[in-house]
Amino acid sequence: MDSLTSLQTKLRPDGILVLTMNREAQYNAMTISMVEELESALTQARANADVRAILVTGAGEKAFVAGADIKEFQQLTPAESRAFAERGQRVLQQLEDMPVPVLAAVNGFALGGGCELALACHLRVASDHAQIGLPEVKLGIIPGYGGTQRLTRLVGKGRALELMLTGNPISAAEAWRMGLVNHIVPPADLMPKSLELLGYMLQRAPKALAGVLEAAAAAYQGVTEGYAAEANAFVSCCHTDDFREGVVAFVAKRAPIFSGK
Repeated sequence: MDSLTSLQTKLRPDGILVLTMNREAQYNAMTISMVEELESALTQARANADVRAILVTGAGEKAFVAGADIKEFQQLTPAESRAFAERGQRVLQQLEDMPVPVLAAVNGFALGGGCELALACHLRVASDHAQIGLPEVKLGIIPGYGGTQRLTRLVGKGRALELMLTGNPISAAEAWRMGLVNHIVPPADLMPKSLELLGYMLQRAPKALAGVLEAAAAAYQGVTEGYAAEANAFVSCCHTDDFREGVVAFVAKRAPIFSGK
């Protein structure tokens, strides 16, 4: 994959696609073009069988993404405002729906659209100096890229409302305590820890990983839908070469060699 102007893409030999928000001088503030580049990169990634996981991060050490570029939406008409929000919602839903593990390596400020980007990832590892929040009410607006929905589901209504109604950011330590991030590490350990975590997942059967992601996503649709999705994924995995390999390897007390079939 080619590196794009404000979104760098790098596919590692192990199958991890690293997406780097690349506007370091602007604290990686997310522009409309960056959202469009992300959409294109995700479309390409979904069609590329060599992509087995995705890691999203920001250039430099100061910011993951410090928010949206305010200059781009302060003069929008109502119709343009809706299109702006719906575009971001669509792309971040595309990220959340990826059939491979997606991890956000939060290396600094993750505010507004940056927080929403991190929330759309399946897992989050944060530097211990990261600041995370949805400060939109301080500008007289609200999160528009799905933040009101994902944050509420992730940490509960009361905690989510406190963050969104005050607009105050929280530390990485507080984010970990409320379950917003999976791990916090020193800055030097952020990428190694993120790659290590994804590395464990790459040792598992790809179709099983996709099945877990699909079933977990269905949990938000209701109990009936969630159980149905789990059963469907279970049945699908039971008829794969990887399941047979997993059983043989378990009996033989060796590590399985999964093929993705």
